[in-house]
Amino acid sequence: MIIVKREEEIKKMREAGRITALILREVAEMVKPGVSAYELNEHAERRLAELKAAPAFKNYPHPSGGKKYPASLCVSVNEEVVHGIPTKDKLLREGDIVSLDFGAFKNGYYGDSALTVGIEPLSSRKKQLIKTTEEALYQGIKKAVAGARLGDISHAIQTYVERRGFSVVRDFAGHGIGTHLHEEPQVPNFGIPGRGPLLEERMTIAIEPMVNMGNWRVRVKTDGWTVVTVDGLPSAHFEHTVVIRDGEAEILTVVD
Repeated sequence: MIIVKREEEIKKMREAGRITALILREVAEMVKPGVSAYELNEHAERRLAELKAAPAFKNYPHPSGGKKYPASLCVSVNEEVVHGIPTKDKLLREGDIVSLDFGAFKNGYYGDSALTVGIEPLSSRKKQLIKTTEEALYQGIKKAVAGARLGDISHAIQTYVERRGFSVVRDFAGHGIGTHLHEEPQVPNFGIPGRGPLLEERMTIAIEPMVNMGNWRVRVKTDGWTVVTVDGLPSAHFEHTVVIRDGEAEILTVVD
């Protein structure tokens, strides 16, 4: 069931989103050669404690009943698409593209956001991949309005990406969000316009295009979490938590 939120609930989600965006921005600024993914996660966890919020991802149950996710921040590098584990030996290097996915839980509600950062020098194709993925997110958000269909969001993302020679990941999707990190509906990054659930005022969803430089196929590594491209080519990821409004969606994962 898709849950329509009350304005007082959205106010709480706005605070969770603000904390999410603030910490994510700080972590992104730390992305430099020689820094470990573990250091990024340590900063995120320290800031969550200072802001009296809880991590959204740490100890999140594995869908198949495997090991819970061990960190508060997902750090996915190059061919890693999502759910990369921030280990001490994952050292960032020149030419890497680094996708950071982060969520916070505050006053009973979640915020969820992601972005991809490049470490210069970057190839022009990697830069284009990052730019296309971010712009595809906003193409999707433009369609997240009351009276539209969920497929309108999916189609907008897919067509924007594919016209630029990239592909959208099909095995993972955006999602509803609120008192649970993952609620109905799923928000795929491909689809048919005019199809799917009707979008209503005050629905809250996380839109998150995951875009591959090569084909869309992915696999999960033996750690049970890290998703990588099958062809070994890079992937990028951007995400915002938004509220469906009449006319223009409100982005919740922003810093005031």
